[in-house]
Amino acid sequence: MAKEKFEDALHKLEALVRKMESGELSLEESLKAFEEGIRLSRQCAQKLDEAERRVEVLLRDGDDLVVRPLPTADVED
Repeated sequence: MAKEKFEDALHKLEALVRKMESGELSLEESLKAFEEGIRLSRQCAQKLDEAERRVEVLLRDGDDLVVRPLPTADVED
């Protein structure tokens, strides 16, 4: 299966969590959802790691890595 975009994987993961929290899945369905959730979670983590490495490369100052915190936006829940 081709890897999907980060945002798509995250939305699928959120939907799986909602389904599992609803308590309406059978044990077998819950296990399948959990397995898919683990796969999606790992994929999202890998994409975030890749993005972090790219940001670090962009922030390199000569041979020295200049690590600066990314600006945070006020996010409403």
